[in-house]
Amino acid sequence: MVGTDSGWDGRGGRGARGARAADAVPGRRVAAVSLVALAALTTGCEPGTATGARDTAPPVQATRAAAPSPTAPVSEDAKPRTAPPPGPSASTAAPAPDPAPTTARPAPEPSTAPPSRVLMRTGAESDRVRELQARLRRIGHFGRNPTGYYGSVTADAVRSFQAKRSLPVTGSTDEVTWQRLLAMTRVPTAAELRPPTERPVSAPDERCLKGRVLCISKNSRTLAWMIDGRVVSAMDVRFGSEYTPTREGVFEVFWKSRDHVSTLYDTPMPYALFFSGGQAVHYSADFAANGYGGASHGCVNVRDKKKVAALFDQMRTDDKVVVYW
Repeated sequence: MVGTDSGWDGRGGRGARGARAADAVPGRRVAAVSLVALAALTTGCEPGTATGARDTAPPVQATRAAAPSPTAPVSEDAKPRTAPPPGPSASTAAPAPDPAPTTARPAPEPSTAPPSRVLMRTGAESDRVRELQARLRRIGHFGRNPTGYYGSVTADAVRSFQAKRSLPVTGSTDEVTWQRLLAMTRVPTAAELRPPTERPVSAPDERCLKGRVLCISKNSRTLAWMIDGRVVSAMDVRFGSEYTPTREGVFEVFWKSRDHVSTLYDTPMPYALFFSGGQAVHYSADFAANGYGGASHGCVNVRDKKKVAALFDQMRTDDKVVVYW
């Protein structure tokens, strides 16, 4: 039978006397507390288990303190800092906020600027149109001599100029087109504004370079009165239709008739210079009125009455006539 003062209480614990005995040995209790504290400190430095305290669990109180109570008031440290956040190398750096979402830039609104004012368009006839044609011809967009009339050929030339300069292609000459053309060209001379023919005179055929010659080009539809290779005067001409063509080749003037009237067609042929049968160079009132919309019966029509009258006075019989393409 065990005595009551042995310190064993039957439940694996110590009796009162055993407790007093433990209290009587303070050094042993201090050593136990130090061991527990050392285990707690060692566990907080590494993610693994501390050496010498493998079986010691981390303190429960420290784990609870790390997670604040949901009902606890937010401390000042939880508010956004006003100071700049630490650099990315700091272990406590907060993650960078997501960039603000970008929104698509709205499409530009169509321009509300008024269109450029039109200065010249198809159907106009003026000295300014003549200057427009001369300037366009100088830079290769108008293949004829200026006439002063804004027709389909002029409109096509303006479209060509506008397209090459990345301007709105309208065929009409507005302020922007006109100013661009003025900046690119010089002021036309009087000869460029009012040349003798509607189309540039072709380079003369080699048969026209000697002597007194009427040099007539079907290609340019021009007549050049030449003496020893020099152009004395030039004028627009038209020819016969495909059913009554004007003959080509080298001829001579064999008859002059100032107030001639055709016996075959009963039409006036003033200042006629006959060079091949019934074909002659003469003034045509129809050509003067209708231009190239018509054709002759084989003659070479001239529409400038003053010029053909002066030519009639200068020409002599036996002067050469050359008709060529």
